[in-house]
Amino acid sequence: MLDNHKLNEDPDVVNNKIEYDQKMKFMKEEVLKRMTDYRKTIDYMVTDAPLQILGLPVVIENILLDHGCLRVYHLLDMDFTKIKGLGETRVRLLTSGLDKFFSML
Repeated sequence: MLDNHKLNEDPDVVNNKIEYDQKMKFMKEEVLKRMTDYRKTIDYMVTDAPLQILGLPVVIENILLDHGCLRVYHLLDMDFTKIKGLGETRVRLLTSGLDKFFSML
């Protein structure tokens, strides 16, 4: 282990320490970026499940299927109020099913 006096005397040691710190910072940023990308991929893969996994009433499933929603990920960015046939109660049931699904993850 180097003491502070030695660090002040040897500029190469200081430069090596700075380079090491920069490399470690870069590596940490890369790992965090890759983990974020990995998490997005995993989230997408998990939501690549059929609508039936949500345990919704058949009426709601049929409305969603007619609207072109076949998988859970189709529902992620959807405005449920714009889907014809989904009223307040059905939207509540749908969001409840989604909540249960995501709580299992």
